[in-house]
Amino acid sequence: MSNSSDERLALVIAAIDRANADDPNLVADTDGRVPAELLYGRRMSETLARLSPAASEHVRIAARGQHIERWTTPRRSYPEGRVGYLKWRNDLKEMHARRVGAIMAEVGYGSDDITRVQSLLRKERLKSDAETQAIEDTACLVFLEHYLDEFMKKIERDKLRGILAKTWNKMSPRGREMALGLAIAPEVSTLLEQGLAQLRAGRAPRGAAS
Repeated sequence: MSNSSDERLALVIAAIDRANADDPNLVADTDGRVPAELLYGRRMSETLARLSPAASEHVRIAARGQHIERWTTPRRSYPEGRVGYLKWRNDLKEMHARRVGAIMAEVGYGSDDITRVQSLLRKERLKSDAETQAIEDTACLVFLEHYLDEFMKKIERDKLRGILAKTWNKMSPRGREMALGLAIAPEVSTLLEQGLAQLRAGRAPRGAAS
């Protein structure tokens, strides 16, 4: 296939969106109710564009495909507890990498490009790989900006402290700078500081391992 780089990228993004448009879970958006993972992918791309306007083609594909067809592997299909949670997360990464890789191959990407995007989707070499870190920062920012308010209604405050502290620790200085510019409730800052204080004191807050 002789598509140009821009054409191939557009084709991959469109194919990821078509896959995510099948999500039966609908959520509210400015255009009405839309498939949840379709909206998530768009938010990942929009946030990445603010975080890293010059992001590579690989990063842009990985950001859009971060949650491709996530609803097909629900958390409830795995055992409760940390072991079950980690198995679920790892299986999701492999599934996302496999699906995006297949889409890339269909539109003419070579094995090197596919392998690179799959590495980003698996979050390999986080902290030492700037592009992997960009994906992680983007995911954290999307969570904080678009999903935290609803999440806070479902989880106890002790556990939320740990989740916020862990989220903060996963982010780069650039990601944290952007996070500080988000319109987030003052309570969140307080809970974050409490969670970080517990970590500094050597006491892992509840939820920090998730």
